[in-house]
Amino acid sequence: MSKKRRVFDIDLPDEPETFPAGKVSNSETKRRGPMAAAITENADSVRDRGEVEAQIRAENDQLAHEHVRLKRLGLITDLIPLDQIETFKLTRDRSPGDDFELKELITSIKDIGLSNPIRVEPRSDGKFELVQGFRRLAAYKALLAQTNNADTYGAIPAAIFAQGENLETLYRRMVDENLIRKDISFAEMAKLAITYAADPETELQDADKAVGVLFQSASYQKRSYIRTFIKVVEPLWKDLRFAEDMPRALGVALAAQIEEVPGTVRAIQAELKDWDNRSVADELEVLRRFTAGQTDAKPRATGKPKVTPPGAVKAKTSFQMRRPQGQVKCVAGAGRLEIRLDKDFSTVDRRKLEMAVQALLDRLD
Repeated sequence: MSKKRRVFDIDLPDEPETFPAGKVSNSETKRRGPMAAAITENADSVRDRGEVEAQIRAENDQLAHEHVRLKRLGLITDLIPLDQIETFKLTRDRSPGDDFELKELITSIKDIGLSNPIRVEPRSDGKFELVQGFRRLAAYKALLAQTNNADTYGAIPAAIFAQGENLETLYRRMVDENLIRKDISFAEMAKLAITYAADPETELQDADKAVGVLFQSASYQKRSYIRTFIKVVEPLWKDLRFAEDMPRALGVALAAQIEEVPGTVRAIQAELKDWDNRSVADELEVLRRFTAGQTDAKPRATGKPKVTPPGAVKAKTSFQMRRPQGQVKCVAGAGRLEIRLDKDFSTVDRRKLEMAVQALLDRLD
């Protein structure tokens, strides 16, 4: 009896799959545990967060560079308390004393606010040094004293320059702003040139050369007049109380007199010595006496005489005086004499006013 052979089905495994280096099969991925998955997710999150932080740092660097650029240009503005602003670094080109137009500025600030912020430079002690805006700062201080309203007038809008700008540039900024104001006198500008040259922190020691540095934006003729006034202001610095009220024509004549006649300075000093209660008019009268001979003398014959063109208008002369009623501003021109005073002259008796004008004209003749 033959035995039957029993056949069994055997399933052999297929050829193993191969994967590139670093790759895993789907089945292996499926078999990854929760810890491995968490590590992978954390790595992705760290990478994404690093990219975001790098982007934020780049934006911050860009903003910082832009802030520095704007600060150097003086375009960063802030409200700065008045008691944090000093005025020591620069010698002002405005003489101290009554300012005839300060009242108008105060009224304007009270009505519509400050249109143009002052400009300051930060100091190492945390305070600020004024560069531009002496009158605006003075107006705010006056308003604070009048109203006692520290919320409105206790701090002033100020553009902040970057610290460390050279002294010459700071002076130029101050001068160029005030050159557009017509009432700044040649004597005040001459004083600034003299003090600039005398400042040990500046490179120049010559006031004439200082004019060329400080007043580069001014015309050649204006710089020439400033240099002329230096010849008067420098030797009489301590003797003249109202140098800023000296008209241009008087200053030019006086400078010529000082150059041509030795002893003129000493004679003027003797006239003004111990005269403590003199007024602007008194001081100008003394100076005019010393130039009277020069201005009254006949011109020298130097060829053909100059012919004045028809309709030519002489330059204006302006000066200020202090009176019990306030500051008086006088402007004289061809065919006109204007007197400005905070007073209603229409309330003055006509006869009295007529007599006063008549006396003035008689004195001028």
